[in-house]
Amino acid sequence: MTATDHAIELINTAAQAAADKLAHDIIAYDVSDVLSITDAFLLASAPNDRQVKSIVDEIEERLNKQLGAKPVRREGDREARWVLLDYVDIVVHVQHSEERVFYALERLWKDCPELELPADARDTRGKAEEHARRQAAEEATGTDGDWR
Repeated sequence: MTATDHAIELINTAAQAAADKLAHDIIAYDVSDVLSITDAFLLASAPNDRQVKSIVDEIEERLNKQLGAKPVRREGDREARWVLLDYVDIVVHVQHSEERVFYALERLWKDCPELELPADARDTRGKAEEHARRQAAEEATGTDGDWR
């Protein structure tokens, strides 16, 4: 069994929305062979709670406007450290970068096939690491990235 065309359309739309809101390390897995409750997972992360919320809101809005899809469940919204959007055919996980490293969902699903994503979403790979290095350098030099 593989993810349905509808699930792949949802994944691609959600991945593009996340990329447009500067999510980090967007990846999707076809989990249809190992789970009966959904076809695919989309994982994305952001370095702060505000950006997590922004990504989640954009995904939800884009899926509703473009595909008429609304989540049946939305969890974790209050803390915005790990927000889950359940669309039945897909489940979207948007995590704060710290939660992404701690829970390492990629390890759980590494045996599942990775789904092809839009170029903008693929280009986000490694962004969390890049952001962490830049932030560490700014802290070490006492700058805050403001180059005015």
